[in-house]
Amino acid sequence: MQLLIMNGIRVLPSLARLIRVFAVVLGLGMAALPLPRAAAQSGAPAAAPAANPLMMPGFWDPRRRPERPDLSRVTLIRFLTENDYPPFNYAGPDGNPAGFNVDLARMICEELKIACTIQMRRFDTLIDSLADNRGDAVMASIAVTPESRRRVDFTDPYYRTPARFVAKRDFQVDDLKPEMLEGRKVAVVEGTAHEAYLKSLFTEVDVKSYRTAEAARDALRAGEVDLLFGDGISLAFWLNGTESGNCCAFRGGPYLESRYFGEGVGIAVKRGNDPLRQGFNWALFRLWEKGRFSDLWLRYFPISPF
Repeated sequence: MQLLIMNGIRVLPSLARLIRVFAVVLGLGMAALPLPRAAAQSGAPAAAPAANPLMMPGFWDPRRRPERPDLSRVTLIRFLTENDYPPFNYAGPDGNPAGFNVDLARMICEELKIACTIQMRRFDTLIDSLADNRGDAVMASIAVTPESRRRVDFTDPYYRTPARFVAKRDFQVDDLKPEMLEGRKVAVVEGTAHEAYLKSLFTEVDVKSYRTAEAARDALRAGEVDLLFGDGISLAFWLNGTESGNCCAFRGGPYLESRYFGEGVGIAVKRGNDPLRQGFNWALFRLWEKGRFSDLWLRYFPISPF
């Protein structure tokens, strides 16, 4: 299904409605970030300090203003996105594309003053569809990794997905260094970068791998494990939603090691399409400079995953 985007931005549902919706859809869990090839490397884990609950991601340096390229020959930009990765991109109640990435794409098109379409596809078909000229850009939370860079070019990152620990509220340990968690049972989703990170850097913990994020969260609520380690964004929504039952809270700071969790998320374009990539970078910088990116982020992420 395609959605034509001209001037103007679709009005978002109220924040309360968003939270109720996400409390349901996030029961499916969020897709795991691709595991970078260097994930098997070892080294000391470095957790950033705990941050302000309203901490904003910032990838733009005001001293490095991107140049706007000549896109006068571009009359339409065809965005591709995934159909089931809430709250970033998903089918809304009317069947049309919705989510953070979709609304950000609208804002980019408005900033560039170029008409756009957005088409939803399965995640595993997006890069091939771009290569087959079925779209001009992919905006679907694809992590920037050495592997993905070999297939597409990326804009500058516009967000990152930190890894976080979550524990029940009566859990007493706040200093989550590996030696402080010796023998503790930690739930994680199998086959993810989070599992590889724990097994490489928290070698003294008892890693309990589960097939889905929902199963890992259920294990924490049931007291089968002491901690859960996973994607900070989906965990933030789970903690704020009704399904968590107010059982748990973040412990420690965010983990952002790029060799495990990627360099961030950017918009993917065909290799060599520098004008479009640079146009997106210019538009993203302008949206950040105007405060519109921050406003959009806080609509979707009122609880900081950082």
